[in-house]
Amino acid sequence: MKKHLARKAVMFVMALMMLPASSWAAGYTETKYPIVLVHGLFGFDNIGPVDYWYGIPSALRSDGAKVYVTQVAAANSTEVRGEQLLTQVKQILAVTGASKVNLIGHSHGGPTIRYVASVRPDLIASATSVGGVNRGSKVADVLLGVAPAGSISNTVLVSISNGLAQIISFLSGKPTMSQDALAAANSLSTAGSLKFNAKYPEGVPTTACGEGAYTARGVAYFSWSGAKPYTNVLDVIDPALALTSLAFGGEKNDGLVASCSTHLGKVIRDDYAMNHLDEVNQTIGLVNIFETSPVTLYRQHANRLKNQGL
Repeated sequence: MKKHLARKAVMFVMALMMLPASSWAAGYTETKYPIVLVHGLFGFDNIGPVDYWYGIPSALRSDGAKVYVTQVAAANSTEVRGEQLLTQVKQILAVTGASKVNLIGHSHGGPTIRYVASVRPDLIASATSVGGVNRGSKVADVLLGVAPAGSISNTVLVSISNGLAQIISFLSGKPTMSQDALAAANSLSTAGSLKFNAKYPEGVPTTACGEGAYTARGVAYFSWSGAKPYTNVLDVIDPALALTSLAFGGEKNDGLVASCSTHLGKVIRDDYAMNHLDEVNQTIGLVNIFETSPVTLYRQHANRLKNQGL
């Protein structure tokens, strides 16, 4: 009798193992409100076959999430980008019939989504900052210090940056978006971020490296980030991030943003073994093979939002 039951148990387990993997996670990422992804500085939705959020939207959609990838200015002030995003949020709500969206922003996308959540909290269920520049970046401070406004070096740097931003917007199908690299740099600087935080304080920690309010004006706030600038020898961008990480003088960072600066609302983690591009599964998936997959982190977060009724 026992052998018979044991045989049946083994057969049952084997049958389960043969089921398609997706059946295990059906509805795992099915949030109540659509998920809206917002890129960072010099970002895009997609350029040809290359997505900014490499493999992430499809992974979220595979188990139930409604996901929308937005395109705002590749380089401009947080407020300008925020207004562009707000327009797209309203369009997404009109198309889906949803009353709110879950915003997820990477890098400069962090303060960009915060702007929308602050000026129109009635439209936002949650705002999640991934590697977000919420207290400024020392890399932006260094650039502005090396090339101060009005200098020849500043003029050259801004011209090159604006040209790059315009090329990115053109290739991603948004050639008419206004670009202003100097405004972007000022927004991402420590001084610019402090001014922005004074106007839009929701979710921002009141201590140097603490957590912010988990919920403000009906919007739930979350954040996470990496803290390892060099993670994959095959990624040609990693050496550049290792170089920019020197601007932080040993402070924990992801290559472009200090870990404490990324904090917003509930801090899920600020020490993943990821750099700034790994946080969006770039470059084309060449990330730290010894760390949790970035795609998994987004799936887990979608499930977190789902479980909170968001």
